[in-house]
Amino acid sequence: MSDYEEKQGDKKGWFGNTFSKLKSALSKTKTAIVGDEAPEVYSNEPVAPASPEPEEPLQPDRSHEPQDRESLETGELPQIEPAISMASGTALPLEEIVEEKPQTPTFRFEPISGTSRSQALTEEKVEARTVVVDDEFLETLEERLIKADLGLGNAESVIDHLRRNADSKSWTQDRVVDFLKQEFLSILKAAPTSALSYDADKLNIYLVVGVNGTGKTTSIGKLCWRLKKEGKKVLMAAGDTFRAAAESQLEIWSKRAEVDIVRLEDGADPGAVVYKALEKARSENYDCLVIDTAGRLHNKTNLMAELKKVRGVIDKHGSDCNLESLLVIDASTGQNGLQQARVFTEVCSLTGVVLTKLDGSAKGGIVFSIARELDIPVKLIGLGEQIDDLKDFEPEMFVEALL
Repeated sequence: MSDYEEKQGDKKGWFGNTFSKLKSALSKTKTAIVGDEAPEVYSNEPVAPASPEPEEPLQPDRSHEPQDRESLETGELPQIEPAISMASGTALPLEEIVEEKPQTPTFRFEPISGTSRSQALTEEKVEARTVVVDDEFLETLEERLIKADLGLGNAESVIDHLRRNADSKSWTQDRVVDFLKQEFLSILKAAPTSALSYDADKLNIYLVVGVNGTGKTTSIGKLCWRLKKEGKKVLMAAGDTFRAAAESQLEIWSKRAEVDIVRLEDGADPGAVVYKALEKARSENYDCLVIDTAGRLHNKTNLMAELKKVRGVIDKHGSDCNLESLLVIDASTGQNGLQQARVFTEVCSLTGVVLTKLDGSAKGGIVFSIARELDIPVKLIGLGEQIDDLKDFEPEMFVEALL
């Protein structure tokens, strides 16, 4: 090192000297340290590969890049063939890609466990054309039925009947499915008629109850629209004075359904709302009165007592009317829906169920438990968000779609 460089180094201090040495070393060589071995120096010159020779690494295609300034200024850029790189390294030209158009959804429930018919019941075992109805098969089938919300009692009953009828013989897949259809239909049809009642000679009252979040208010709007389309004169009663903005929400639905509504001030006594609605319905010759109630948890004693009071007003001042007490249940609620039905029917003597949200992933198997244990039929089902998406419950169609 020259005297001048030594003096300059002293001026830089320890950091400057260290940085200069490090920079000089990095610009000449790169050192790799492995264990206790001496460092191996890699030069910038290419080294011939060792034998056996590996495949030559793929180099990026730079044919479309200009090689120098002259080609950038005067040369034409090559045309690039549009392609999509696949995982295998091949390329698919864009013109070969076929864009799938969304299909219009059809009316269909979600099959058991969200699978196709051949897999809906027992996966691989029912997937075959013939199955041996042995203990393993029955155990798997029972698990699938329970997961579909049929309830333990219903599942055990169906499996017991299948075991006694099968006699350890081989059954075809279709025969298994047909047997299950008959079992399911026998459960649903054991309950009273599933048709929504209507008496042309009386005022028809539809008291709609349920917990929050089940789609109760929406179902009321759809029900009013349905009755209106059938040529009936319909009146709404905004009996949910507990929840903020509930009455305003129902009023919006009344306009959509083109029906009249009775509402009082926020926080008013729900019984008073029902009484006033009954008076108006009688004096102005309405055919139907649809009553909304506050959404409440079935385990809240005070709110259930309030609902009992509303039912008392109807029994006292509308004893000569045709009355339907409808419980709205979310189809995805599972066996908790059975407990809801138990409590609500004690308070207001349910006559039917409205099963909502069947357009999603819900299975709806809870209807079997409600029909079997409480003898309460499903009367209406909600299949979407449109105002006309409230349909009659048809047991045969429901069972067909479920399987």
